[in-house]
Amino acid sequence: MRVGIEILPEYRWWAAEPKWRAAEEYGFDHAWTYDHLGWRSLVDGPWFGAMPTLTAAAMVTSTIRLGTWVATPNFRHPVPFVRELTAIDDVSDGRFILGVGAGGSGYDTKVMGDIPQPRSRADRFSEFVELLDLLLRQDRTTWRGKYYEAVEARNAPGCVQRPRLPFVVAANGPKSMRVAARYGTGWVTTGTNHDSMDAWWAALADVAAQFTDTLEAVGRNPATIDRYVNLDGAPEFALTSVEYFRDVLGRAEALGFTDVTVPWPRHDGIYAGSEQIVEAIAAEVLPALR
Repeated sequence: MRVGIEILPEYRWWAAEPKWRAAEEYGFDHAWTYDHLGWRSLVDGPWFGAMPTLTAAAMVTSTIRLGTWVATPNFRHPVPFVRELTAIDDVSDGRFILGVGAGGSGYDTKVMGDIPQPRSRADRFSEFVELLDLLLRQDRTTWRGKYYEAVEARNAPGCVQRPRLPFVVAANGPKSMRVAARYGTGWVTTGTNHDSMDAWWAALADVAAQFTDTLEAVGRNPATIDRYVNLDGAPEFALTSVEYFRDVLGRAEALGFTDVTVPWPRHDGIYAGSEQIVEAIAAEVLPALR
């Protein structure tokens, strides 16, 4: 079982840098930041771009894997985005992971005007990932879909990681699961029922089984793809205590998940908690997973 931590891009760098350094020093396997233009109740507060934040994080770390949690088509086009991805893959010396998802509702879907509704969002997402895959693999790409187009798009110098940097694809529904099964190095879910922890775990088991069925339907060996559970989707914060976190890890592993991610505690509001729990987990839990 691998454990990752999410550091929201809300801190000025003098405050953010120690968190990214600590994530590596504590022994987390991967660290992520949210890729939004603004997010939920924090939309009126400070917020920085994900890609510059991750580039800065790559400069102050050396071993931990870094990624977007998650990039979406809501405000990105594959052609310019690929230039950012190859740059950060180079700066991090091949430690970057692209967390990618279809995108939901909220500020990101309103601030730039008209965004496709859910019925077309899955189709747009499928195009988005397909074109990203081509652009990152090929030296030159010309491609046209319903939502995106590339004309003689160049790739040089390409990714440090070959044949391209890894995709961890967020998927809870059947269409996006097929995208994950086709393109993903990993699949991530937040669960689908947030009424209570019991309901969340039951729904998580169901969605994990559905993904296994999807892999079998497309002929993908389940052993070739990592399974992530995003604990920030649970109705209870996973970092309430060391004992509770141990229980969460055990239950996730029993469902076949290879990785979990959890948000870095904030002082108040969403994800409110104590950084001392992070330190305790680093000292008492993470070493036992190695």
